Amino acid sequence: MRKKAILTKKAPLPIGPYNQAIQFDSLLFISGQIPLNPKNGKLISSGIKEETNKVMTNIQYILEEAKMNFNNVVKTTIFLKDMNDFVEVNTEYAKFFENCIPPARETVQVSQLPKNVNIEISCIAIKD
Repeated sequence: MRKKAILTKKAPLPIGPYNQAIQFDSLLFISGQIPLNPKNGKLISSGIKEETNKVMTNIQYILEEAKMNFNNVVKTTIFLKDMNDFVEVNTEYAKFFENCIPPARETVQVSQLPKNVNIEISCIAIKD
């Protein structure tokens, strides 16, 4: 296998010309995920804690579709609309890496994100 699109109905379907993730050999590149509920297509906007949890849960479903988990994640990028949310995002994000080594990461504040959400996270994973 060289390049394969990864798609699961458990995570939001792409809203543009891209895939949820691309697997290239043992590498998995997960596109930026936003706090969308895949069942009804509605945004979660009840607070940054819930929004972060939804984004990470969506990533978890994509990892599972590729037969991976958070232990396989080696790099994440977090885009925040407001850096004042950093502490709350870190607290919720850390829960998903409790039983494994957290990946390398950067967090940046941006002026706007798709659908005007507060958070977007992308990641890279590698299969052992």
